[in-house]
Amino acid sequence: MPERSDRYSVVGGGVGGLVVARRLAAAGARVTVFEASDHLGGTVARHEVAGLGLDAAAESFAVRGGTVAALLGELGLQDDIVAPAPGPAWLQPVAGDAVPLPATALLGIPADPLADDVVRVVGHEAAARAVELDARPVGALPDTLGALVRERLGDGVLDRLVAPVVHGVHSQHPDELPVTRAHPGLADAVRAAGSLSGAVVRLRAAAPPGAAVAGIRGGVHRVVPALADDLGRLGGEVRLTARVDDPSRLEGTVIIAAPGIAAPAAPGRRIDLVTLVVEQDELDAAPRGTGLLVAAGAPVGARALTHATAKWAWLREAAAGRHVVRLSYDQTPGDPVAAAVADAETLLGVRLPVVVGAAHVWWMRPAAASTPSGDVVVVGETVAGSGLAGIVAHAERTAADLLAR
Repeated sequence: MPERSDRYSVVGGGVGGLVVARRLAAAGARVTVFEASDHLGGTVARHEVAGLGLDAAAESFAVRGGTVAALLGELGLQDDIVAPAPGPAWLQPVAGDAVPLPATALLGIPADPLADDVVRVVGHEAAARAVELDARPVGALPDTLGALVRERLGDGVLDRLVAPVVHGVHSQHPDELPVTRAHPGLADAVRAAGSLSGAVVRLRAAAPPGAAVAGIRGGVHRVVPALADDLGRLGGEVRLTARVDDPSRLEGTVIIAAPGIAAPAAPGRRIDLVTLVVEQDELDAAPRGTGLLVAAGAPVGARALTHATAKWAWLREAAAGRHVVRLSYDQTPGDPVAAAVADAETLLGVRLPVVVGAAHVWWMRPAAASTPSGDVVVVGETVAGSGLAGIVAHAERTAADLLAR
């Protein structure tokens, strides 16, 4: 265990920075978090729409590995972990009506390309081509998920099925997503199974039962004050509105958790989110389940829609008969709220004449940071990818490595 003289300076008060700071403080180190803005958490934030306290960005986390659940247990939030409503998400294809996503798939990669629910999305020709390609011997695997799917299953499966799902989960095209980040066990499973579809079968069989994601009653944003409070209890210090232009001038070991410093020259990608609170009894039946992913070229600007009150029981109760719908965009609409209402009506197949409240927020999803060199320590989305599970796991590993030095 380190002595009290051990000193760490964490630049950035997002979830990654708070997790690594808390773990170091718990081991007896002296830790200061420097946050340039007036609030902690980064994009894990709360906003209020029509009197409802809602997540302004992430509203769930991947349960794989149990890392987030373990952290929430330490923070006293274990009893507030909730599962989403069961049932498949839906897909809005380029043409035609929305359809449920295939039941046996991983990131849209089908376990059986010839299954009826896969053929319904990609067509018979693309499904048959996928079977033909995936029957070939497995050689050296490509680095990106897009290249892997294109090589093993073809463009039809990639463009019509996998790309919309990956875009909805990771906010990027599969061609930009490393295989190891998409799923750490996928490459080994492909080699062991001798096919990509066979790998999906193996990974799904090995996955624990239940939903792949979970949420927190009241909103995922609750993790931020819980982390901050525990960090303070452990003796850590937080300085808000404390911009750091030269990290080398800080005391002790410096940990970079701010995207603008971790990847200063790399352009980020803007993501817009419009949240609508509406009154419409026809939505009580959840006509598109918990939401839809949208294929590129579909007749709407949104890339995904979440019917949040259909997805989360706690929110349905809090909304008291109203419905919460969230739509995300890669290209900012000229009139975000009007565009979101029109897109929601198209995707849900229901008119929305009564909009009780609406909110438009946006953030920059940072590009990946280059591999840190020397003594530079980086945590957060630039190195761990999007998603709380990856960010928390990476920050925990980083803290363990620092404490082991």
